[in-house]
Amino acid sequence: MILLTGAAGKTGQAVLNALLKRNEKVRVMVKNKDQAEELTRMGAISAVAGDMADQAMFNQAMKDVGSVYHICPNMHPEELQIGRVAIAAAQQNGVEHFVYHSVLHPHTEKMPHHWNKMRVEEELFESGLRFTVLQPAAYMQNMLAYKDNILKKGIYSVPYPVETTICMVDLLDLAKAAAVVLTEPGYKEAIYEIVGTRALSQVEVAALFTKVLEQQVTVNEMPREEWLQTARRQGLNQHALSNLLKMFDYYAAHGFKGNNFVLKQILGRDPHTFSSFVSREFLRLGQK
Repeated sequence: MILLTGAAGKTGQAVLNALLKRNEKVRVMVKNKDQAEELTRMGAISAVAGDMADQAMFNQAMKDVGSVYHICPNMHPEELQIGRVAIAAAQQNGVEHFVYHSVLHPHTEKMPHHWNKMRVEEELFESGLRFTVLQPAAYMQNMLAYKDNILKKGIYSVPYPVETTICMVDLLDLAKAAAVVLTEPGYKEAIYEIVGTRALSQVEVAALFTKVLEQQVTVNEMPREEWLQTARRQGLNQHALSNLLKMFDYYAAHGFKGNNFVLKQILGRDPHTFSSFVSREFLRLGQK
């Protein structure tokens, strides 16, 4: 059986679906009872709900588990401590394979939420567990936050210069890679960068939207104060806001670049392109 932590988020649900397609038995760890019920309806064999920092809950969740895919809630201020709790529970329960959902370029101290994942990686390397680390690029699915403005107004607004170059990956490709690593031999004791595209400037992204949607899409740089107001309305806390602003500054200064060679090898095919993502998600979700 596989334990999937942080299973209620978009990453967790995508990984769960990828595992269920392989007829794997999956136990999920989630925050509350409603999430547990939703994911068992999706096909999880069982669910454990509660505080991820609770050692007793992790020990309960890891009983009779062969492999773990650990996703910490995004930008959680206690990611390192939660990682330590998860690793300790895996050690105590004899888990055979611990897969950690990290991030591309975790070694970057200027992006604190990346840096915290690097520290969890260090704990995992020293744990004695058989491990795999996946380091995904930015999700193409993040673009869905701009869907209404793109489809209705032809405007794509970003909180950094339009020349900023960022590589992306389709969440569906990440989920399939996670399922492969968890269920097929030969992927242990390794770190894999999960990248789908080359680093695209935001001007290039807008041009791809224009081409696929067959309507003009223009990119502009959103003022930071406007972005902050929107993010606060969406419920982001101060810790998340601070981390995201530091990430935007890093992107603006250095970009976010990677290579898709490794993902090709894991998938056994080319990763999904950004154009194919737009065609699948924006045309299906939009008015065309």
